[in-house]
Amino acid sequence: MNSRREAIFILTRWLATHDFPDRLLPDGPDRAFITDLVYTTVRRRRTLEWVLQQLMRRLPQGETGAALLAGACQILFMPDVAEYAAVNETVEAAKLASKQTAGLVNAVLRNLLRQRETLLARLAKESVGIRTSHPDALITRWRERFGAEETLALCEWNNTPAETFLAYPPGADEPFVPMPRGARVTEMPGFEEGAFIVQDPATAVSVDLLAVRPGLSVLDACAAPGGKTVQIAWRMGVPGPDPRHRLVALDLHEDRLRLVRENLARTRQEWVTVCSGDLTQNPSSALSEFGLFDRILLDVPCSNTGVLRRRPDARWRWTTPRMKSLAATQAVMLENALTLLAPGGRLVYSTCSLEPEENRRQITVLRKRHPEIACIGVEERIPTRHATDGVFACALERRHDVRGTQT
Repeated sequence: MNSRREAIFILTRWLATHDFPDRLLPDGPDRAFITDLVYTTVRRRRTLEWVLQQLMRRLPQGETGAALLAGACQILFMPDVAEYAAVNETVEAAKLASKQTAGLVNAVLRNLLRQRETLLARLAKESVGIRTSHPDALITRWRERFGAEETLALCEWNNTPAETFLAYPPGADEPFVPMPRGARVTEMPGFEEGAFIVQDPATAVSVDLLAVRPGLSVLDACAAPGGKTVQIAWRMGVPGPDPRHRLVALDLHEDRLRLVRENLARTRQEWVTVCSGDLTQNPSSALSEFGLFDRILLDVPCSNTGVLRRRPDARWRWTTPRMKSLAATQAVMLENALTLLAPGGRLVYSTCSLEPEENRRQITVLRKRHPEIACIGVEERIPTRHATDGVFACALERRHDVRGTQT
């Protein structure tokens, strides 16, 4: 199966099911091209649909629609792909669906080539949402917070392919090193030896606020896929004689915990305890043997609006009701995590969201309910201001015990 056929298959499934496209990508020599084509098509979906709607009455569904989106993506947004390859190879891939599909794809893509400059000129006059392929509701809320100019810059940032960074242990000359574009992580020097993990520099913000050290009892409460767990383990060091020195990695789903175990094994951090637990419920039963923790990292599920260039499908899952639902879940998880925090302990709440409802507002509401909790540090990264993924992290310290008496 050629690379374009594989990409069309992935896009067809994504359009039908909204499965995470990164979980559908194959291994093999064409993975880099397939990833680029799939991610760019998903990222630019709204713009591509607008362009195709100028050329045909109705955009077809299924494989035909996916083939048209993939072909238009190559013509408009993948300048390294030759025009003849964008059309001919996409048409050949479409033939595996049907001759009728291939004929339609051929006609529309060749028409797009002929009218490309005219269509791009018309596109430039359309709304920011259509031009930059973002939901209008998200653009509206960003304009209210950031203003029109920064909102446009943020949308353009989200449409650039994300760099892959190799993160090395503390003390390395360069803690974060960008990987050459198109290179495979598994082929980088030191991969088998566990010399690095793959993480954006912004991820260090929450780990730094956690301020771990040897001899502490630490919980990574939403650990998968395990990158931050490894960063914490590096900072703690392997266990010595202190019985409290422990790191527990918790997550809900076993398939996600498998990724945690793989990262820990590759980086030679098997001393970390991995266990399953649900922080939306009372987690004490799953963690009862460990007692209270001196440090807790709570990197909650969120709307991902700070990492839309890295997770291009997330923009199409964003709605105000969904964000509010996520915020309600985050509040429950934060309350439950606090029951596991020792007096004098520190909890770092973090997201990769830019939205106040998921970030500062959560902390404000929590502190009204818990006067014994003090905010001792906040870090926020906005992509347009810091040239990293967007993150929010807040360090909270329990200044009183659970009965409200001074510790």
